Amino acid sequence: MTAPTFQHLDAVTLERWLKDATPVTLVDIRDPSSFAIGHIPTSQHLDNQSVSALMHDAPAEQPVVVVCYHGHSSMQVASWLVAQGFDDVYSLDGGYSEWQLRFPAQVETSR
Repeated sequence: MTAPTFQHLDAVTLERWLKDATPVTLVDIRDPSSFAIGHIPTSQHLDNQSVSALMHDAPAEQPVVVVCYHGHSSMQVASWLVAQGFDDVYSLDGGYSEWQLRFPAQVETSR
């Protein structure tokens, strides 16, 4: 039996989901200052301090999309989330860099 795994998601599909108001839990694992400078709208910063809240509060029926800088570290976190019991987990291919390049008008700041 094959263990469940995460899926890959491209920025265009995520943008469509957000435009269509598809329910999704969007987590950004970049460092706090990078997140503050710019992040994908509706995303929440995920780190060691906030992961327990995610585990407790994330709606089980919603997909979880993990965002990092370039789409590499997010794969590890997405695998970990699947191992923790999340069923519908995605790693954003190209990460925040790809998002910012494709959709510069769709970037929020925390400053």
